[in-house]
Amino acid sequence: MSRVGKMPIAIPDGATVTIAGDQITVKGALGVLSRTLSARVRVKEENKALLVEPADDSRDAQMMWGTTRALVNNMVEGVSKGFERRLTLIGVGYRAQAQGDVLNMSLGFSHPVTHKMPAGVKCETPSQTEIVLKGIDKQVVGQVAAEVRAYRRPEPYKGKGVRYVDEVIKLKETKKK
Repeated sequence: MSRVGKMPIAIPDGATVTIAGDQITVKGALGVLSRTLSARVRVKEENKALLVEPADDSRDAQMMWGTTRALVNNMVEGVSKGFERRLTLIGVGYRAQAQGDVLNMSLGFSHPVTHKMPAGVKCETPSQTEIVLKGIDKQVVGQVAAEVRAYRRPEPYKGKGVRYVDEVIKLKETKKK
């Protein structure tokens, strides 16, 4: 039994869910998301809530049950509230500047680093060392954040680099003679 799969998904006011065959479409104030559902699970709408249940008792259906529930819940949350990922730059001379859909960064290389944002992801820089990524698709926002972080991962001795705001870096002690 999936603990995650058993929980119903509340549909907030202003969001509409359309289930047509194996396609689910969620419309909300921030946009529209759609996804193809696995044939091993069924999604049905009852009293302003979505219920996900396995189509049969197979092991594959049990595995997809909780996964599908989490994906549909993220769709509903994304079109109603949206998702946000914050990054911070640690290091002397490390800066970021958002210009439209391009993020320009100075990360200690001999050249500036530019990252083009995909459709559906907005980038803001409240300060020179802060990056805020916003969007309605949790997977895309997380993937863009991981790509930006990969340009200069936090190093283990001083902690310099691009890191998530809530990330904790365990610093190593330097070698002693």
